[in-house]
Amino acid sequence: MKKIELLLLMLFAIQVIPFAQQQASTEDGKLVVLFNNGTWRYADSIIANHTKASSLTKIEIPATNPNDIIITHTGYSLAYNEKYEQASWVAYTLTKEKTNQLFSRTDKFIPDPYVKSGTANNKDYSASGYDRGHLAPAADMGWSSTTMDESFYYSNMSPQVPGFNRGIWKKLEEQVRTWAIENDSIYVVTGPVLTGSLPSIGANKVAVPKYFYKVILDYTRPEIKGIGFIIQNTPSKEPLQHFAVTIDSVEKFCGIDFFPALPDEEETAIERKLCETCWSWDIVKATKANNEAGNKKTSTTSNNTTAVQCSGITKSGRRCARMTKDASGRCYQH
Repeated sequence: MKKIELLLLMLFAIQVIPFAQQQASTEDGKLVVLFNNGTWRYADSIIANHTKASSLTKIEIPATNPNDIIITHTGYSLAYNEKYEQASWVAYTLTKEKTNQLFSRTDKFIPDPYVKSGTANNKDYSASGYDRGHLAPAADMGWSSTTMDESFYYSNMSPQVPGFNRGIWKKLEEQVRTWAIENDSIYVVTGPVLTGSLPSIGANKVAVPKYFYKVILDYTRPEIKGIGFIIQNTPSKEPLQHFAVTIDSVEKFCGIDFFPALPDEEETAIERKLCETCWSWDIVKATKANNEAGNKKTSTTSNNTTAVQCSGITKSGRRCARMTKDASGRCYQH
């Protein structure tokens, strides 16, 4: 590439994206990515490396077909649904080690640069009345700066009623982290139920789901087990057990085949059984385990419940000084 073209790339850099790169346009309209080490690559070649064919065989990946838009990020994979402008599913492995959040939330919501057709953006959600609800929670992606950044891609967002996102859905996310700690490693697939005609928000017509689902697989022998959840996109004070169902039930409701990489007999046995007593339902355990393993400052309150320093960042760029007992590690303001 000629020197004058390189200068033009630097002058017309249009946005900063993760991994300390800059995306820019050449004179003929091609997108390139400039790296800090002085090298560059055409954006299409990078996108191709993140867009995988349906041959993915990782246990957490649902059944796919050649027409599915499958994107693989560092911390999770997803199937992007252009009709509804969000992911049909997001899948990832969550280990005990990954629940120890080393990096704070960035809260920098950006379009996913690896979805060629484009994703939602800030304007779609602005004044919509809906939260940008995470599918793969930021708290599950705090084990590296890259995964934390990726968790705020709009491909990982879905419109959620505030009372749902900050209530029962958050509670389920916290419960899943408890299970990751207790079982060392679990597989998680989650997403909106995208069927039929749904209302939408924004110029990109981002569909507003009526229901969300989550399925969890513990594939650590000898106690292999699975569980599913289907929850309406509304506030709820019901206990999580109220929404627990078999994975088979979630498959029929969503039209998605989960865990096809498992041997057929095991897949059938796991997905048809619902054993609530096989799972603990004490979210407090996750907080305690994380506090013991992490680097957060703690203080003991009078009722022997451990409080931690909020991991949120203030507008001045400093860590929040408030103490919180919330399992997310964040105070009411963050």
